[in-house]
Amino acid sequence: MDRRSFEERFNAQLPHSKILYERACQVLPSGLTHDGRHLTPFPPYIDRANGSKKWDVDGNEYVDYWMGHGALLLGHAHPKLVQAIQEQVARGTHFGGCHELEVRWAELISQLMPAANKVRFVGSGTEATQLAMRLARAFTGRGKTIKFAGHFHGWHDAVTPSVILPFEVPASAGVLRSSLESTISLPPNDLALVEDAIKQEGDVAAVIVEPGGGSWGAIPTTGEFLRELRRVTAENEVVLIFDEVVTGFRLAPGGAQEYYGVIPDLVCLAKVVAGGLPGGAVAGRQEIMELLEFKDDLDWNRYRKVAHQGTFNANPLSAAAGIAVLEEVAKGDCIRQANGLCGQLADGMNEVLHRTGIEGRVYVQGSMFHIALEVEPADADYKRLAELAKGPGANELRKAMLLEGVDLMRNGGFLSSAHTTADIDKTIQAFAKALATWALNRGRNR
Repeated sequence: MDRRSFEERFNAQLPHSKILYERACQVLPSGLTHDGRHLTPFPPYIDRANGSKKWDVDGNEYVDYWMGHGALLLGHAHPKLVQAIQEQVARGTHFGGCHELEVRWAELISQLMPAANKVRFVGSGTEATQLAMRLARAFTGRGKTIKFAGHFHGWHDAVTPSVILPFEVPASAGVLRSSLESTISLPPNDLALVEDAIKQEGDVAAVIVEPGGGSWGAIPTTGEFLRELRRVTAENEVVLIFDEVVTGFRLAPGGAQEYYGVIPDLVCLAKVVAGGLPGGAVAGRQEIMELLEFKDDLDWNRYRKVAHQGTFNANPLSAAAGIAVLEEVAKGDCIRQANGLCGQLADGMNEVLHRTGIEGRVYVQGSMFHIALEVEPADADYKRLAELAKGPGANELRKAMLLEGVDLMRNGGFLSSAHTTADIDKTIQAFAKALATWALNRGRNR
């Protein structure tokens, strides 16, 4: 076994990534463009990607489980996606006007998503949740939103409470106190607390939830909780918002709504919906979405309409990419392929854990998997699962897996229809080696 430290092995295996990181630190805060890509001593710098693989600037090959932060259901550089983007870029990247692609894109979303009576495009997942919450306030005339601890809805001020531990502190500095006062944070999966909060506050406009569970399923939820949440919100005329930025078109062609059989009032989409390019959408009930419409009524247009702009909303490139991917999603094969492989991966990794005697579990939701070491997820509370998802131990495992040719997110990852059984076998073997390295490193640090 190679007993060099992680840093020594990284320096030897990724020398050009180290050089790029040192350059990046001169012009980017911490050398980063996304907090989730932070890794010490430095992250790998990627040169190209295709299918289930990506290659760094040093030529190292990785089986990729980031999949564009979950956006790439078909894998990297899918031929149909590449063709659609190439054809569109030659016709124009931004018309500054309406175009046919945005109509087709919206039609596909409406056909696939049970809640999507009408669609409005936005630039990102964060913009989607921000607009959905504004729509809920305008529709109900109330001011507050209930969210759940450990659930992530982007980085705008109102959704920063109760994202990471300690939950009592917002996820960021610089957040307006007034924005925090408009958000009610509750422990996840406790319906009685939701009912009590709605009755006691009297000013709840919406409940927003990751229907797959907090932190894209790291803190699991149940269909029963979602069904009861639907009942309670409907009875109290509170808008139910599903944040399907991650689960949309991944758990099923109709997202978590189809998977769990629960239809929200509004749904927030990004990632897969734009085919891996920037873009997102809010979709939902006609009565709520019509607040975005212009009418032959000056009073309505000025005082009651919900204003919304965005330079890159439904830009032609994202629309072309979204159409290409959603047409494949509608067939269902890509989802079944990714889901089946994810189950095989979890089975193999759990067998490694059992064989090595390391406590933990790899658990799955559709084509997403999570790794919880030193705890059984069924026995852990939501704070412990949130800690595992963001803790330093997850980073150590990721580094150990990188050195074995597999790139995980900190606590798991996403599969695509481009992954193969050979990728699964390689990942299971890498996991066995990485666990030994991880255990050795923990022993040194104790």
